[in-house]
Amino acid sequence: MQALARGPRELCLFTPLAVLWQRLCLSRPETRSKTLRMFIRSRAPAIFALPFVSLCAPALAHPHIFVETGFALHINGSGEITGVDVTWSYDDFYSLLIFEDLLLDNDFDGKLTDAELGQLQGFDLNWQPDFAGDLYLTHGAAPVELGRPEHRATEVRNGRITTRHFRPLPQPIAANGVTLQAYDPTYYTAYTVALGVELASGDCQASITAPDLNQAYTLVEELLYSMPAQDAEDAYPEVGQSFADTIQITCPGT
Repeated sequence: MQALARGPRELCLFTPLAVLWQRLCLSRPETRSKTLRMFIRSRAPAIFALPFVSLCAPALAHPHIFVETGFALHINGSGEITGVDVTWSYDDFYSLLIFEDLLLDNDFDGKLTDAELGQLQGFDLNWQPDFAGDLYLTHGAAPVELGRPEHRATEVRNGRITTRHFRPLPQPIAANGVTLQAYDPTYYTAYTVALGVELASGDCQASITAPDLNQAYTLVEELLYSMPAQDAEDAYPEVGQSFADTIQITCPGT
């Protein structure tokens, strides 16, 4: 991967966060989460005024959110996909920001009460009508339509939020030859298929191909530096697919 050019704008980290990071690195592991929570709460107005505490340079400002994802494909007796269970496990820092935004986990132990979990339920499913849910299925060259999300579960483990929702297919489609990718086109959120893929049919298999990161970062550089610096953040190029894992479904004998 070619290194991105770094000038003064690329290095202007939010100074208090840089200081906090140094303190966290020197602190005991068991106290780091509480230290970070107290810092966020004491400076919440300043932090939430930033785009999830990004670096100020457009070239380094994406992604902001990191999500480990996984899928379970519902396949009927005819070998057709009828729906997809989607799991999103959010990174520690974004989970903390959500806790603070919703005033949850006031004792800083990384655990939520049943009432707090109820408040958290569905927080990531208030989608705009044109939002694709960062999940894209194709069969051959044709896109596959997915229905609106249905909440399945919300939990917190070790301070991280994990949610699961179901996406039905209005029209079931043969599983063989289907390709799945999870990505945010603008790369504001980075997804990795770290939680695997489950198939309801023993006749089908899923293979996961990692993205070519050298090629992806080269594309980012080319697109970013072809536009004025002041426009790069608002008009960040849609490069998310270039960073996406590709899941291919094959069903031998079908």
